[in-house]
Amino acid sequence: MEDKKIHLKVAEANSQSDIGRGIAKIDPTCMQKLGINDGDVIEIIGNKSTGVRAISSQTDVNLGVIRIDGTIRKNARTSIGEEVEIKKAEVKEAKKVVLAPVEHHVQIQGDVRAPFLNTIVVQGDLFVSGIQAPSNVPNLPRGGIFDDIFKNMINVAPMGELKFAVVSTSPNGVVIIGQNTHVEVHSDPVDLSKIEGVSNFVDVSYEDIGGLKEEVKKVREMIEIPLKRPELFERLGISPPKGVLMHGPPGTGKTLLAKAVASESDAHFIVINGPEIMSKYVGGSEENLREFFEEAEENAPSIIFIDELDAIAPKREETQGEVERRTVAQLLTLMDGLKARGQVVVIGATNRPDSLDPALRRPGRFDREIEIGVPDREERKEVLEIHTRSMPIAEDVNLEELSEITHGFVGADLEALCKEAAMRVVRRVLPDIKTDEEIPKETLQKLVVTKDDFKKALKEIQPSALREILVQIPDIGWKDIGGLDNAKQELQEAVEWPLKYPENFEKFGVKPPKGTLLYGSPGTGKTLLAKAVANESEANFIAVKGPELLSKWVGESEKGVREIFRKARQTAPTVIFFDEIDSIASSRGGSGDSGVTQRVVNQLLTEIDGMEELRDVAIIAATNRPDIIDPGLMRPGRFDRHIKVESPNEEGRLAIFKVHTQDMPLAKDVKLEKLSKQTDGYVGADIEAVCREAAMLTLRDSLESTEVKMKFFTKAMEKVKPKQLEEENLVQYS
Repeated sequence: MEDKKIHLKVAEANSQSDIGRGIAKIDPTCMQKLGINDGDVIEIIGNKSTGVRAISSQTDVNLGVIRIDGTIRKNARTSIGEEVEIKKAEVKEAKKVVLAPVEHHVQIQGDVRAPFLNTIVVQGDLFVSGIQAPSNVPNLPRGGIFDDIFKNMINVAPMGELKFAVVSTSPNGVVIIGQNTHVEVHSDPVDLSKIEGVSNFVDVSYEDIGGLKEEVKKVREMIEIPLKRPELFERLGISPPKGVLMHGPPGTGKTLLAKAVASESDAHFIVINGPEIMSKYVGGSEENLREFFEEAEENAPSIIFIDELDAIAPKREETQGEVERRTVAQLLTLMDGLKARGQVVVIGATNRPDSLDPALRRPGRFDREIEIGVPDREERKEVLEIHTRSMPIAEDVNLEELSEITHGFVGADLEALCKEAAMRVVRRVLPDIKTDEEIPKETLQKLVVTKDDFKKALKEIQPSALREILVQIPDIGWKDIGGLDNAKQELQEAVEWPLKYPENFEKFGVKPPKGTLLYGSPGTGKTLLAKAVANESEANFIAVKGPELLSKWVGESEKGVREIFRKARQTAPTVIFFDEIDSIASSRGGSGDSGVTQRVVNQLLTEIDGMEELRDVAIIAATNRPDIIDPGLMRPGRFDRHIKVESPNEEGRLAIFKVHTQDMPLAKDVKLEKLSKQTDGYVGADIEAVCREAAMLTLRDSLESTEVKMKFFTKAMEKVKPKQLEEENLVQYS
């Protein structure tokens, strides 16, 4: 009876939990045609054959696709979008399997069969071990090498996945490693360059890029399809895109995406790191560029990736050097000169697109521009899943929770976070490790990354997109602010709700307020409220102290305002807090300065309510002089909400006293209700000063004191007068 065969189109694995497991997800109807069940072995025939276990995919019914990860695609010598033949595999138990590691640091001793039990292998395959298998799939090898690392391996880097190549199998074909299989592992790593089609196995695949689904889709359309299927464009009578410019903040994955495209499309990949082509000889830089393009044409299809493009292609009218101008001109002629480029695609990456020469940013040169921005919550979770894929993490680690509190983190920051958490584990076990001795089993068992490790690592890693202007918010919540209930409620509605529950505003078809102005006497708690709302909203917090924006150089003050809003848009959700806003946004027309304040006000107006819309950016400003702020800022659409932070009433003062004395050892005679009645006219800052002064008077009385008595509070109130009274006295003296 002839084997049943079907043809399916290759698609990428759609879940991080499927990667490195040696599984293929298939439409259930196709599995019925082949007569196979979940966990059965199938043979995938591309330009080479490989064997994997099949699992039904309910999301791909009647789509005719097979979802496999980058490693399996390499083993079958196929790529996304190509058709492969699928049939049920005739699996035999292997008598002998010879493996070789891909990395240099792996040393193995003893019986190594156990970690590889039930693994499906074919000669010439590569596979990843060290990843835990999903428990809901039958017949899969339980766990990875880490389960048996103590019995079978020494000197293995326990925080990473291990890559192996299958050197030979006996018998040939699709085999399974069973109880009777002799597994031999070479001590020397395999030379991948000698295995046809897998020389770039260690490079990244699309599954190694988290949170850039739309960007990957665009890049594939523009680069992979023209390189693999040029006949489609010939039939349509159009030329394919010749260049793609990727721009965005550092660390978002521009270089990684370019590497993945090269790896997946099997194109010749040439990397030009911007500054390295510059030469001290006249004409040397241009010659270096020409050589790169000639190499690309000889090895077509090729991808030329120019990293830090702004270093070699700045605006010609702004650069002083003649070398840079000639280099830009040479790049322009190579990208769109008289000589056809053939199957050569140029990818440029920069985080400063506005400093590039405008002649580069036109169709025919860089046809398309893709912005790779800061990832949102779901995308951050995907990136964290990738970086913890082969990390032994404790059950209390919640990646969903981590992704919610890492606003503003780009891919590189999240990778650094995972590394820092792992390093904390290493530091913890270092004292138990003796030099030149085998690491004991008990120590290796402690190598588990916990929730606490991630929490501590978060204090070390700051989001790189906000590093220059990010302010660490003190751990202040609503509970730490006494009284001010009306102001709290209004701030929650204006700032916290739009950032946390945007869908509710969409449901009613209204836009949330853009700006909130807090005004009131000094010391009432305006700045404290802003800090609390940023903390409770779980948003990034950019604090701008009014006067620090002003500069003696023309245009610098406005540039500072633009930069703050640009960073806020990139790293949304963000709260921008302008303290003492009256210093930079006083009424236009009456100023005696050089017009800086007027220009700053104009810039603020256009940023808050200009052509470019603010999404998930809340603005809070604080002042004790609302009368001098420019009227243009005070209208709806800019600062919609005006919240007066009043001096607290008796109930509010009692709440403030409770906040400031919660960690203070009070004597039994201290009656906070009585103190709140006696402090009429005191604001929050005054009450905090009274509590501090009472503690100081207690220590002055005796350093051995164990509690603060009522008499010291009474003395402190005589010393600390309410601010309003002090101001009146100062006026009288003057």
